[in-house]
Amino acid sequence: MGHALATDLYELNMAASYLHRGMSTRATFSLFVRRLPPGRGFLVAAGVDDCLDFLESFRFEQEDLEWLSFHGFSARTVDAFRDMRFTGDVEAVEEGRIILAGEPVLEVTAPLPEAQLVETFLLNQITFQTAIASKAVRCRLAAGPIDLIDFALRRVHGTEAGMAVAKLSAMAGFAGTSNVEAARKFGLVPSGTMAHSYVEAFPTEAAAFRAFVEDLPPPYTFLVDTYDTLAGVAAAAQVIDELQLSDNVAIRLDSGDLGKLSRAARDMLDERRLAHVRIFVSGSLDEYRLEDLVSAGSPIDAAGVGTRLGTAADAPYVDSVYKLVEVAGRPVMKLSTAKETLPGAKQVWRAKDRDDVLARRDEPALRGAEALLQSAMRHGRRLRPRSSITEARDRISRDLSWLPDAAKAIRTPVAPVPSLSDTLRDLVGATRSAAPIPDHRHGPRPRARRGG
Repeated sequence: MGHALATDLYELNMAASYLHRGMSTRATFSLFVRRLPPGRGFLVAAGVDDCLDFLESFRFEQEDLEWLSFHGFSARTVDAFRDMRFTGDVEAVEEGRIILAGEPVLEVTAPLPEAQLVETFLLNQITFQTAIASKAVRCRLAAGPIDLIDFALRRVHGTEAGMAVAKLSAMAGFAGTSNVEAARKFGLVPSGTMAHSYVEAFPTEAAAFRAFVEDLPPPYTFLVDTYDTLAGVAAAAQVIDELQLSDNVAIRLDSGDLGKLSRAARDMLDERRLAHVRIFVSGSLDEYRLEDLVSAGSPIDAAGVGTRLGTAADAPYVDSVYKLVEVAGRPVMKLSTAKETLPGAKQVWRAKDRDDVLARRDEPALRGAEALLQSAMRHGRRLRPRSSITEARDRISRDLSWLPDAAKAIRTPVAPVPSLSDTLRDLVGATRSAAPIPDHRHGPRPRARRGG
């Protein structure tokens, strides 16, 4: 988990230079999202626990050191890397907290080379997992009474990502996952139906459905759209009635107009006194299609959400950054156009019925408000255990109750904007004034003339 070469080369270059020059003073870096992706009124922080695990186990293995030597890093630098462990402190939000643009997900305070080297891994974990968790929560909001199942494994960018999607969707309130290994590892409900190939392998749909029941334990979900959807519903109803399946049984619609087909299927099942048979839908679903199905009153009981969830298709990344905000007790800030940062270590205060306040960490607590950033590591050792899925789910639920309805809207959401405390605003002004900006008032120096 703590493999130190899981980083970008420039992190190693900077750390080597710091070490060569004895620049090991303590520095604070802040990891936050500059701006929310289009179509997002909030984000759900995720990946924090994996970051803490990485930091606690951070080290260069012998093979790493040999590779660095081969690629030109000095013996002095390699020796320094050999002994390096993460010895710093971390303030971080807990897994599942809702965050807004500009609010730190975590802040690292450590000797400058250590704090620099861990940037890439922290951004990797927070960026991906926050994008997926946010997408999953939006799907859950849009689905209303519909149970959701994670179907993403076959379409995500690697099996490691598939494991994360299953966990994050469970945090968001999904009822199960098709990912068997994730179900085993995280204690989730495994959920699966059958493929069209299974139906095609039998002479008739009814024969396939009958074999499925005879050979497997419940629950039973019959895929009915291999040939003609309503004929498939009729075949499923025939088998359900014939075998007297009275519980844990459903049909699955995977193509076509799911709203229209679900209504027709419900009517057919009810006419046959099969009101207990649930209707499960799948096929390129996301929060937008789920909201449309719910708004239309479609009689759908459950849905599988896959590709568009596992890739966060409409917003596959967040604009996350990891920026130096203090070094050797000196606040610093970046002044680049559209990329300006806020100086100093920070805290985020959240209170009911008001916008968040972004403040300096050393300010007094805001009355009646909760501090989002909590002590997570001291001297390289974590101070809190990993959050359970249930704990993270409860945090999401609590923060959603705080979030304005406009921010939770699936289409054209309006995100709250945290305000700055007076003390932080003063620090911004002072730091900006002290920035080493060259004086260009007299223009560039003229070039020396060549020759005579």
